[in-house]
Amino acid sequence: MEIESLLKENHIKVTKGRLTILHVLMLSDEPLSVEQIYKSCREYEVFIDLSTVYRTLELLEEKEIVDKFSFGDGKFTYKVKTSHHKHIIQCRVCHKEVEIDCPMKQLEEIIRNKTGFTFADKDIFVNNTIEGLCSKCSKEEEKK
Repeated sequence: MEIESLLKENHIKVTKGRLTILHVLMLSDEPLSVEQIYKSCREYEVFIDLSTVYRTLELLEEKEIVDKFSFGDGKFTYKVKTSHHKHIIQCRVCHKEVEIDCPMKQLEEIIRNKTGFTFADKDIFVNNTIEGLCSKCSKEEEKK
């Protein structure tokens, strides 16, 4: 994937800092913290402010180029999105369907950080449909 083209396709101004931040993220197999990205940029002799890294990551997340992972401790890591895998949540009563982004990447990252475990099989969900109750049917169930 050409980094400059990726930025242009998403109507993002191409700067040396943005190119380097994306380059660093694309080279990593693991999600990286802002500090790790900042340090790597300096190793490439691209001297940008830490605030520039934060703003760029925020923009890349907004444009859905990177995933942002939170662990509830105020710290985040970032990884370039590889695909837009989706799941369907379906009400088991009225069969209403809602599409959501797959939460597995965030779940895998939380589990890896808390336990050190990794998943051998990336296809944890065999079926992309998750059953539950929509809010309307849930309220009707409560009345019964």
